[in-house]
Amino acid sequence: MITLQAYIESAILPRYKGFDPAHRTDHALQVIAESLKLAKHYVVDKRMVYTIAAYHDIGLCEGRERHHLVSGRMLRSDEHLRKWFTEEEIEVMAQAVEDHRASLDHAPQSIYGRIVAEADRLIEPMTVLLRTVQYGLSHYPELSKEQHYQRYCEHLQEKYAEGGYLKLWIPESDNAARLAELRALIADEARKRDAFEQIYVEERT
Repeated sequence: MITLQAYIESAILPRYKGFDPAHRTDHALQVIAESLKLAKHYVVDKRMVYTIAAYHDIGLCEGRERHHLVSGRMLRSDEHLRKWFTEEEIEVMAQAVEDHRASLDHAPQSIYGRIVAEADRLIEPMTVLLRTVQYGLSHYPELSKEQHYQRYCEHLQEKYAEGGYLKLWIPESDNAARLAELRALIADEARKRDAFEQIYVEERT
């Protein structure tokens, strides 16, 4: 019988290839690796952690706004997963996938949701800036350069700056220190603009 990992690698991860540059296969693999790293601090089923991370963004096939809910629905409806998991485990995983989105107004319902939500943050300052520009170019190609810069600034302020909606859930994560670095960069207008200029040129060419 095919293994869980073989199934996910052949049937789930390839779906990320069609998403925007900030959410392709490399992003899924990063979230999987970080989730498994964080899971070492808790008594959890590593197979479930792996599966949640693999499925967390597949709902982007129906757009970004409700992708977390679509991802959860797709996980629940995947009959192949019933070869390895009980219905109760599938429900826990689906809820964790639904809870991963940073802009939600409630805490994840389980440790599994906290793990994938934290892993999905991937707060490496320059990577955050890169993904912000990539997302804007992919989804709003009609914008001018200055409009892209305005969107970039607004997104960074709303999500990552002091008072932003992003929340951290796992104390063993390195995200808190990296978020402080990112906030310092966001507050430095010259560095923030220079980073945008460099990324914008590279992504456009």
